[in-house]
Order: sequence, then structure tokens, then C-alpha cells
Amino acid sequence: MNILAGFADISLGQLVLVGGMALLASIIGGLAGYGTGALMPLVLVPLVGAEPVVPIIAISAIITNISRFVAYFRYADRRRALIVIGAAALTTALGAYGYTRLSGAGAALVIGSMLILSVPLRRLARKREIRIGDTGLGVSAVGYGVVVGGTSGSGVILLSLLMASGLEGAAVIATDAMISVVTSVIKISVFGLAGVVTAQVLAFALLIGAIAIPGAFLAKAFVERMPVHFHTAILDAAVMVGGVVMITSALRH
Repeated sequence: MNILAGFADISLGQLVLVGGMALLASIIGGLAGYGTGALMPLVLVPLVGAEPVVPIIAISAIITNISRFVAYFRYADRRRALIVIGAAALTTALGAYGYTRLSGAGAALVIGSMLILSVPLRRLARKREIRIGDTGLGVSAVGYGVVVGGTSGSGVILLSLLMASGLEGAAVIATDAMISVVTSVIKISVFGLAGVVTAQVLAFALLIGAIAIPGAFLAKAFVERMPVHFHTAILDAAVMVGGVVMITSALRH
């Protein structure tokens, strides 16, 4: 497979645009916990169409999240990560298998509304010292697996679950990255068996992943200088914006 052939009919200017968005998405992802899956389709879909976008994001996410996990390694909550991975592994594979058949307008509307509501509900629960326990996190992760397996830009759901379980600040970013590496590997395995990993998919995925590596360490430098409450406010805003985007997308369809 000639990977460079994947850039056929793509101009230098378009590659620069993809690279610039990849760096921006990586920095935002390092601060907010997600970004690549939500932002990259904005430039990828006009260039390569919608069909290759999910596998492109899945492959690039391995590189992006490994670099993010390395940058935030000491903050990761491995116990919660293993709970989510164990609960979401099978449903992630099922979601990836059916990703081309998912009609997401209604689901996006419900999920987006729940994401927006999750911020005030989580703050109220924290004020009353109520949190999602390990069982609740595991049950929620089963549903998350279906969504992350079949869509791009659903990382905000995991972000919301981890925050509801009691994680804050850099611990959210590190644990999210650890989980996302595993779910991306599962998705790629399914996509590879289904024959959707082409030279074009690999070419764009490697480009996005390579450019995103320095973004994780730039974001870490910002995060380590932020008060936890300020970073938590950024994460809350990211969850709410993600919810609004999902609802808007659903209403357009």
C-alpha cells in the first residue's frame, strides 16, 4: 500500500489547512479533553467525503492520545480507566461495525441535551457530595462504547462521565487519553477487517497524529499553570458546547 498515494488530488494548501487544524485540535483537546474528533471533520469532509472520516480519526487518535497520556501520565486514574475499558470494549466493537448504518439525529438530540444538563446536575451532586460510583460508571460506559464506536466527536461524553465520577483537571485528560487509546485500537481492528482502512485513510491519519504530538505537551504546559477550578470550568464549558453542537446538528437533519 502506497501511503503517499492517499494525498493524490490534495493540494499543498489543503494539507497545510489539515495540519493547522490538527495542531489546534490537539491543543484544545489537551485543555478540554476532546477536540480532534469534533474539529477535524470540519476540514476532512469537504476534502475526502464523510465515509473515511471515522477511521481517519480513529487511527490518528491512537497517536494523539498516546502523546497526551505520556504528557499527563502521573495524573491518570488507572482504576477508573480499566472500569470504562472493560465495560465499553464489546459495545465499541459493535458500534464500529454498524457505524455506517447509524442514524444519529434523534440520538444526538438526546445525548446533547443530557450533556448540557450534566454540568449543572454534576455541580449539584458535588455540592451534596453525590457522585457516580464504579457501578454507575461501568453501566454508563456500556452505552458510551456504542456511541464512540460508531461516531466521530463523541469524546465529550467520556469527559462528562469521568467528571461525574469525581475526577477533575488533569486527571480527566490523562484518564480520557488512556481509555481512548484502547477504544481506538478496537475501532481500527473492526475497520481493518471491514476493509475501510485505505491508503488515503492511513495518510491523513498519520499526518494528523504526527502534527498533534507537540500540541499535547503545549496544552500540558498551560494546564499545569492553571488553578484546578479554572481548568474544571474549561471542561464544563467544553461539555456544554459539545452538547449544543450535537443538538444543532440533530435539528439540521
